[in-house]
Amino acid sequence: MNIFLHELRAYRKSTMIWSISLAAIVVFYMSLYPSFARDAAEFTKILEGYPEAIRNALGINLGGFFTILGFYCFPLAFITLCGAIQAMNLGTAIVSKEVREKTADFLLTKPITRTQVLTAKLLAALTSLVITNIVYIVAASIMMFQVKTEDFSFKLFIMLSLTLLFIQLIFLALGIIISVIVPKIKSVLTVSLATVFGFYFLGMLSGASGEEAKRYLSPFKYFETAYILKNKGFEASFLIAGVIIIILAIAASYLVYAKKDIHAV
Repeated sequence: MNIFLHELRAYRKSTMIWSISLAAIVVFYMSLYPSFARDAAEFTKILEGYPEAIRNALGINLGGFFTILGFYCFPLAFITLCGAIQAMNLGTAIVSKEVREKTADFLLTKPITRTQVLTAKLLAALTSLVITNIVYIVAASIMMFQVKTEDFSFKLFIMLSLTLLFIQLIFLALGIIISVIVPKIKSVLTVSLATVFGFYFLGMLSGASGEEAKRYLSPFKYFETAYILKNKGFEASFLIAGVIIIILAIAASYLVYAKKDIHAV
């Protein structure tokens, strides 16, 4: 419990900044919706000039873009990208910061197992992400009701919003496995940005190719907003793939960390 509370306090400032930032992004973009809805015909002509691959990468579906949920998918693409960076930062720092700050040997001399240490750190990171998502969804909900021009499905809105948490969980798991495998990570942010943007561009390429199988290469393509809006649910195969990645990455992290050589200062 002491480790969990210590980690939670350590993430307090970061969690606050990310929560406020994601909330600010959705508030800013959704405040533009009434203007877009009024001039839908003009904006449609402009957007038709963009390649379909670019529109897909930006979360723009012309078929329903000017409904409030369709428009919401547009900022959601940027928000999930930012959220993935937050989760990757948390995951990558879980173990690596102890080595980098030379506190690993002190921590592991305590009368607790490595499994307990990793579990406490993981729970603190999960709590941070949950808090961020709660703040974000509350801000997004208030804004949606403020700018709506017609009724919308709140259930669909929540499903779309939860894609942020699902993607964050995948990148948190990937960050943890990198943290325990790589001997010493000098810059968490560098690793996080490289990994997240690498997967993001893979997602863009898979969208441009149109090949369904290539979507499995990038977690950003596991939760297509157009599919969710049309079918009122997630794609089962990609949801299962995401769960498998999370389970395998976290299980492997525990196995590696339990046997990992921790160098003393």
